[in-house]
Amino acid sequence: MKFTDFNLKETIQAAITEAGFVEPSPVQKDAIPIILEGHDIIAQAQTGTGKTAAFGLPAMSMMKGDGSVEGLVIVPTRELAMQVSDELFRFGKLSGLKTATVYGGTAYGQQIDRIKQASIVVATPGRLQDLLMSGKVKMSPKFVILDEADEMLDMGFLDEIKNIFTFLPKDRQTLMFSATMPPAIRKLAEEILNNPKTVSITKAEKTNTKITQLYYVVQEKERDDALVRLIDYKNPDKCIIFCRMKKEVDRLVAHLTAQGFKVSGLHGDMEQKQREVTIRAFKGGGIDIFVATDVAARGLDVNDVTHVFNYQIPFDSESYVHRIGRTGRGGKTGEAITLVTPNELKTIKRIEKDVGTTMTTQVIPTRMEVQNNRSDALISKIAETKVTENAIMLVKTLQHDLDIVTIAHLLASLVQEENFVQGKDNIGLGLEEIELLIERALNSRGAGSGDRSGSRNRSGGGYRGNKPRTGGGGSGTSDRHGRNGRSTGGRDSRNGGQGSRG
Repeated sequence: MKFTDFNLKETIQAAITEAGFVEPSPVQKDAIPIILEGHDIIAQAQTGTGKTAAFGLPAMSMMKGDGSVEGLVIVPTRELAMQVSDELFRFGKLSGLKTATVYGGTAYGQQIDRIKQASIVVATPGRLQDLLMSGKVKMSPKFVILDEADEMLDMGFLDEIKNIFTFLPKDRQTLMFSATMPPAIRKLAEEILNNPKTVSITKAEKTNTKITQLYYVVQEKERDDALVRLIDYKNPDKCIIFCRMKKEVDRLVAHLTAQGFKVSGLHGDMEQKQREVTIRAFKGGGIDIFVATDVAARGLDVNDVTHVFNYQIPFDSESYVHRIGRTGRGGKTGEAITLVTPNELKTIKRIEKDVGTTMTTQVIPTRMEVQNNRSDALISKIAETKVTENAIMLVKTLQHDLDIVTIAHLLASLVQEENFVQGKDNIGLGLEEIELLIERALNSRGAGSGDRSGSRNRSGGGYRGNKPRTGGGGSGTSDRHGRNGRSTGGRDSRNGGQGSRG
């Protein structure tokens, strides 16, 4: 199917062609015809599946551009408001459809002026409610869209949303998009939608096939060590680490910062300005690692996240899908890594079944394996390095007191010191142990008995040598992403590249 099959307005189709879009995504293919027919809709779709175009293109195709506000999009966060507004502007500019973005922390007068000139308003619930209740803004949009509805409820905006709808005309087309469909969302839909049609992406379409999904079994007390070891081994360009609670985010940020990583946290207690600065740094390469809660990461749109780490397994399958969808975007590949304890193996198998995917179990690399990866990468980097005049002068100066072999040994020792991998030799369980625990978890009601913290069975190492490997380290040689300013350049050069792209 092609976008041209929808018979959208010529100027909208021209904008689609200009953007380089040819084939609609599954949610676009299902939702656009329903919206064009004039039905209300409740659509379940994850972030990154093309939701904005799914509701924006048909709505804009039916707009008259008469100078009034014809479309209202309500979103949970300021970042998402700006992203949605930018995308709608791109699709509507050839049709003369202007957008206004409305959120807290900005002067009322400026936003009111923009609303008066706009065909589409993209707003966060709090500021929109304030403007409507003050009487400073009146609008009668034909199209009202709730985007990321589940997040708005998670953030406590239910009362605001209900109040906003008391100011809107009953003769409207209402479109609700949500990543998950808990009972509260269903109840809200019954109150504000009129005989809605339902669109739900099938399980096969929910998980991105470009994302490699792995899990590692560790004891509870090993989570921190396992996370650091895996970051060292995978050497991600950019990654997001998911935790369940805000206090865990703060604790983990402090721990990783102490280890020398460039890391920042993201959760609901952060002020808006601090949140914006942090996200900008992550997009620009000033920060390599984001530690976030599920709610805080909603609306975060970064295309070059190479890895997602589930420090703790999510509470439900939908959250798992939403988390891992932060990587493997824009046609790129990604890797999703989950840490689980023996008692959580049953939950992993349930998530696999729920979302129609398969996760591969692997063993945490040993300290020596990570060290060898770093050494190989360092040897390659040294072989490819160009000799500079300053380096020649330095060696000549050292030769006054030392022979050339001693100089080489000293310099190599200096570099190796920065490249040293810390931590325990072995972390987590081996494949044979994991397979036994999985079998017990699936076949026994008493799956909780599988937490065998005393059984390591590592002396022979037979099964460790046969474990599968994907990705590996070795793509850069910077120790802890430039710890104490002593980077060998691999990580920092990538950051510079990301900054220039931003």
